Amino acid sequence: VLSMGAVIARLFAGFGTKEMRILMVGLDAAGKTTVLYKLKLGEIVTTIPTIGFNVETVQYKNINFTVWDVGGQDKIRPLWRHYYQNTHGVIYVVDSNDRGR
Repeated sequence: VLSMGAVIARLFAGFGTKEMRILMVGLDAAGKTTVLYKLKLGEIVTTIPTIGFNVETVQYKNINFTVWDVGGQDKIRPLWRHYYQNTHGVIYVVDSNDRGR
């Protein structure tokens, strides 16, 4: 005899893995790359400014999130619009300690 939770878990496991595309944007030096690698590796890593983008796959339960971390410098921001197509969600990263921005 299976518990209700076990039945539901097996039911969802049968649906297979879902693929989700996530776009992460924000001003330069807001912490986008730090967030990306904390999600991916579970630890804080030393980063350098992103020129262009970083892309990583982060798995959570039965979902594979392809996370696009796009640079936030003034000259790169106009390019953000090219990354929105086929995106399932957007994460906008803000450095709340940088009150001047």
